Amino acid sequence: MISWQGVSVSFDGRRVLGPVDMDVSEGEWVGLIGPNGAGKSTMIKAAVGLVAHEGAFSVGLRASLAGLDLAWMPQRPHLPDEMSVANYVLLGRTPHIGYLGSESVHDLEATALALERAGLHDLADRRLATLSGGEAQRAVLARALAQEAPVLLLDEPTSSLDIGHGLEVLEMIDHLRVADGLTVVTAIHDLTLAGQFTDRLVLLNDGVVVCEGPPAEVLTEERLRASYGHGIKVVHDGNGPIVIPSRKDHD
Repeated sequence: MISWQGVSVSFDGRRVLGPVDMDVSEGEWVGLIGPNGAGKSTMIKAAVGLVAHEGAFSVGLRASLAGLDLAWMPQRPHLPDEMSVANYVLLGRTPHIGYLGSESVHDLEATALALERAGLHDLADRRLATLSGGEAQRAVLARALAQEAPVLLLDEPTSSLDIGHGLEVLEMIDHLRVADGLTVVTAIHDLTLAGQFTDRLVLLNDGVVVCEGPPAEVLTEERLRASYGHGIKVVHDGNGPIVIPSRKDHD
């Protein structure tokens, strides 16, 4: 469904990603994990054309069409204070509206559906500046859903949220993924949440893939300590691996 083929990115002559090869199947949820600077966000930004890169990216059997094949949920979205939630979500329809065109009935219907599915119907007329962190994150998700793209790319969707709102957003994404058959790729710092929601994890370090596989195989103390350093413990429960930061022993 989605494929990174020999993708590499360099900044000021220094390679920060790749070359990376990765395939994601239709309906699969893949999590990109790794320490700061590992290349997680860069990998997603390369896919949506936000950074220059070598190699190719495709969706299905063709190169991706900007805004139509991919919906992107950025880590730090710009939320205009005075814009209403409904108008912000309507921006997700921009790729479908021609130059100098205006929104169609379907564009408005898609926006209304995205608001409803993100639990924002009652907040449609609210100004973005008045939203809580969790509400704002749901608005960003609704904008991505309004695009009606088959692939959803999420860059740290829980980074600015407390644990309760973070769980709420990921539960919503998982529900929509199953209901709509979405393919999801997420760059995520919280290793426990990554292990509980994704089908497969890809561990990056220094811009290259260290290992990939089911969460229980990737989230081991040996592998995580090699990339993140010591002070990591992993326990298991019915929902998947739980990664616990632990202070080093002091003499």
